[in-house]
Parts: sequence; C-alpha cells; structure tokens
Amino acid sequence: MEAPLTLLLPLILLGYLSGSWLGALTVCRLAGADDPRLTGSFNPGFSNVLRLYGRRLALATLLVDAGKGMPVLVLAIFLGLPPWAQGVVGLAVLLGHSYPLWHRFRGGKAVASAFGVMLVLTPGVALVCATLWTLLAWRVRTAAVASLASAAAAPLASLWLAPDYVIVVIGFTLLVLARHVLNIQRLGSGDEPGL
Repeated sequence: MEAPLTLLLPLILLGYLSGSWLGALTVCRLAGADDPRLTGSFNPGFSNVLRLYGRRLALATLLVDAGKGMPVLVLAIFLGLPPWAQGVVGLAVLLGHSYPLWHRFRGGKAVASAFGVMLVLTPGVALVCATLWTLLAWRVRTAAVASLASAAAAPLASLWLAPDYVIVVIGFTLLVLARHVLNIQRLGSGDEPGL
C-alpha cells in the first residue's frame, strides 16, 4: 500500500537539508585545508578536492556527498512512496547540494550526490554510470567529460534496468547537465582543467 502523499513535503525538506551538507567543506575544514570554493575550479566537490588536496580528502568528500541523502531515501522507500515521489525526494537532495541556502546557494555539481541517490533508488543504473565515469576519467583525464557522459547515459541505463524510474533519472540528468554549463563552455575553449 502506498503511503499518503502528506508525507512527501517533510521528506522533501529533509532531502534538501541533508543534500545541503557540502562534504568538501567539512572534510577540508577537518583536515585543516583551505575552502575548495576559493581556488581550482572553485567547486566544492570530489574532482576539485582531488586536484587540490589528493585522493584521501577526495574519497572522504565522495563518501559524504554520496551518502548524505541515503537515509531520507531509504525512509521514503520504507514508507511506501511511489517511484515518482521517491524521485522528488532524491531531486530535493540534489537541489540542496547544488543550491544550499546557508552557503548563499553556492553548491556543487551534484554528480556524487546523484550517484548516492541512484545507488538507493536504481542501484544498477548507479553502477553503470559509476563504471562509465571511472573509465572516462581514467582515459580522458577530465572529470567534466566523465560526468557529462555518465549523466547522459543514465536515462538509457534506466530504460533497461529501472524503467519505473526513467522520468526520475531524466530529472537528475537535466540538473547535472545544467550544473555543468560552465564546464561545457570551458571544454569548447580548451580551458577545462584535467584531473
């Protein structure tokens, strides 16, 4: 039996709040490193932390950003919300990460957070996208190319592995692509930093 949709609004709020915890800021602060929004690509995410401070802090950032929305999504599933409503909660997590209220709406690109959301809602799609991202990042040495390609592949993978979530995954993809507009411009001009 599906849960009453009156539960959706508080879960959306919880999703936004959990998403707005920027892992890069916490990790760098605890490590005594400078705010990653002040240098490099100025992005508080895995790739910029990797370029600036190395694998250890980047991995910690990835774990926080991928994991922070998982509890609220597990709760949405446990309460019996339909796939579209679970997706709205997942989208709230990504919007929190991308536009956190307490950081003047200066957030990340939502790639790691989208991976974490999809790992709960569509684990097969998440693993396909993560594999593609890893292969492209290793081969091309540019995080933006890997992120854009894996985001674009997500709806196709969803058609095959999680058809009930296709619309949801398309929403995630559109947000990630929108957050990469500047990267696309830099790729076109050859100014995008490598890994």
